[in-house]
Amino acid sequence: MTHAPHPTTHLPLLRPFRAADASAVARLVTEGVRGHWTYTPEHFREAQPGTRPTRLVAEQDGVVVATARLAPFGEGVPDALRLDVAGNAASFTPLLLAQLAEAPGGFRRVLGVTREDFTEQMTFFAAAGFRNAWQSWGAHLDLRAFDPVPFEALQERLFLAGYEPERLSTDAPDADWDALYDLHRTGVRDQPRNPTTTPDPLTRDGLRDVIRREEAAFVTRWRGQIVALTRLTPRGPEVDSEGSVTHPAHRRRGVMTALKAHALTWAQRAGRTHAGTGGTVLNLPMLRVNTRLGYRVERMWITWEKEL
Repeated sequence: MTHAPHPTTHLPLLRPFRAADASAVARLVTEGVRGHWTYTPEHFREAQPGTRPTRLVAEQDGVVVATARLAPFGEGVPDALRLDVAGNAASFTPLLLAQLAEAPGGFRRVLGVTREDFTEQMTFFAAAGFRNAWQSWGAHLDLRAFDPVPFEALQERLFLAGYEPERLSTDAPDADWDALYDLHRTGVRDQPRNPTTTPDPLTRDGLRDVIRREEAAFVTRWRGQIVALTRLTPRGPEVDSEGSVTHPAHRRRGVMTALKAHALTWAQRAGRTHAGTGGTVLNLPMLRVNTRLGYRVERMWITWEKEL
């Protein structure tokens, strides 16, 4: 028994991303994240000849209506691929199936990351059998309204106990970079993390290079020894905060609150208008610190997981 063929002109054409698609894809991805970030055509590049394209597009009547990217999540999560989708939600499932058919070997799971108010992505991941595995928070602070005065009493009390905050010089001696790296590794070991909040591994020289190249690092010294660290990355009018850690022997004294207040005061005086930060919902101590500083927590970020 034979069946009459069904017309397929209503189905989108799935194909690898081409350079000519960059403007359309930039618009779709920016709209997909509700303008939380703004993407430009320069953010998207065509795969090199002979390599597997990591980005596909869905084209309908000559117009790119959706896109999906499947690529390694990062060095911090070496067993996972990350799936990002944007555009017409009806095309997400065929794009996922096409990506999985050509997925590279050596990976055991696919992860997707979306904010809880990105409705089309949330609906897709749930319907496609992904597990809502981890939740993270993001928060922002209006530096134009930030007032450092309420933290002066804390800073004075800590100063009398031997704690002094400062911005670390890029010309700091090797001993400081050694101490900084030891503290960084303590944070990686102790802080609750999920795949989204797990940084790529850094060597001692790698940490020094990234701070010198693109960050401002702030430390607290106790009797000359570095016992706390927080790092700010300027991005236009905003600074992003990450890598905050206090030595275990100096926790629960307000050291990190005072240090971050010192760093935010520096950013405010440098003309920055907003500060951003985030982390896993399991990291309650850092969430409390940022709440004291006046950060406003936004909608949660969800990391979805699907075993391969």
